[in-house]
Amino acid sequence: MKRRIIKIDESKCNGCGLCAAACHEGAIGMVDGVAKLLRDDYCDGLGDCLPACPMNAISFEEREALPYDEAAVKAAMAERAKLAEIAKRAEEAAAEVRQNPTLGCGCPGSMAKAIEREEERDCSGQVAEAAHPTAKPQSQLRQWPVQIKLVPTNAPYFDGAKLLVAADCTAYAYANFHEDFIKGRITLVGCPKLDMVDYAEKLTEIIANNDIKDVTVVRMEVPCCGGIEMAVKRALQASGKFIPWQIVTVSSDGEIVD
Repeated sequence: MKRRIIKIDESKCNGCGLCAAACHEGAIGMVDGVAKLLRDDYCDGLGDCLPACPMNAISFEEREALPYDEAAVKAAMAERAKLAEIAKRAEEAAAEVRQNPTLGCGCPGSMAKAIEREEERDCSGQVAEAAHPTAKPQSQLRQWPVQIKLVPTNAPYFDGAKLLVAADCTAYAYANFHEDFIKGRITLVGCPKLDMVDYAEKLTEIIANNDIKDVTVVRMEVPCCGGIEMAVKRALQASGKFIPWQIVTVSSDGEIVD
């Protein structure tokens, strides 16, 4: 059909984008720094964009064009509003993290928290040496998150903590990992090969800025796990503190390697 529709003289366009902002229907977009009419069926021909252009690069013309599709425009506007709301929430979350670093990466599931564990006691009130053989195993995790990349560097649970820095695979390979390593410690896990990052800088901040009592590193015997061991050694050295530390190596079949 032949109808009135806008025409953009791209040679006059200065790329300011004011016309695209003025077009509520989303018919105009910026492409390579120049305003373009993206869809004929989104242009209602009313010309809200004309007064917004400081270069007088927009005018009307009569030509063959698709009819204005109000339903498609409304659907597109709803989708843009949805995306804008998502972007707004993401920015709000990022701002909250900047104001409160204990929120980890901004994802609610990464919010830093301590986990209280009640110690098992025998009938005399003393802390039990070991759970009954038939008892259900209990998690010994004392904080969240545990990934080195996500954990904040100044969480309250680091105060007076015994620190466990473990390669991801160790908890899967070693059957009694919770009781033998996680129990009584703050746990940080990572894989230097998969994360492709150097943990030393963050571990240095944690050790230097908190009252860490000692550090235990649990790694697999595979060569790539040496990255997590070296990161901890460098962090201990860079922190300027003299803290007791130990390295425990686990074999791929789940045994402690001497």
